[in-house]
Amino acid sequence: MNALDQVPPDFLHALGTLRKARCRKELHLAEIPAPARLAPFAVALGAEVMAPGTGSLSTPVHGPAALAFAAASGTAAAGTADDDETELATGRFILLHDPDGSAVWDGEFRIVTYIRAELEPEMGNDQMLGTVAWTWLVEALDNHKAAYRAAGGTATRVLSESFGTLAGRPGSIDIELRASWTPDSSDVQAHLEAWSDMVCTFAGVPPLPDGVTALPPRRRGQQNGYGAAR
Repeated sequence: MNALDQVPPDFLHALGTLRKARCRKELHLAEIPAPARLAPFAVALGAEVMAPGTGSLSTPVHGPAALAFAAASGTAAAGTADDDETELATGRFILLHDPDGSAVWDGEFRIVTYIRAELEPEMGNDQMLGTVAWTWLVEALDNHKAAYRAAGGTATRVLSESFGTLAGRPGSIDIELRASWTPDSSDVQAHLEAWSDMVCTFAGVPPLPDGVTALPPRRRGQQNGYGAAR
């Protein structure tokens, strides 16, 4: 009996739908260790968006297919990025499953996500920033027709200042979004694709819907940029 024999059919089906996800090409996706205490079954993916032209993956990663199934079988699989790449945004996507269901989740599955990106000072001081970050999440799920319920989250601005021997470092403001929601079914392909869009939007490389102009991508710590509505 192998490890997959111990995995519930619904969770295996969910992993199969992750395999089909077509994530943004700007996203470097890899399996990371899944949390052991949140649910009986879980799979976790980590992602980062790097500044264009600063490097490329030494091992191509073609979506989360092998990564998700590797998590179920206890095997790691990941691409590695060149050391000289500059990170624009980072995130985590975790799919939890409890065959007995959860009253807190209002279902048997729960998606837990985290996204972090550095902001320009002007945007970091915007009092509406948290609302904008939550709107990016809701719109991404709606655009991908990823049906969900019981969504909740927290947007946090993190101010970093340096002192003493590090006083020469410029201050920075990061935005962190922690969010979770319950998918309406075990088909979570659209949810991963929507989250892929969210991470890229935080990195300043969003898709281009009508009425939106993309600003040039900027390097973390130097020139981070975001899309701006016309």
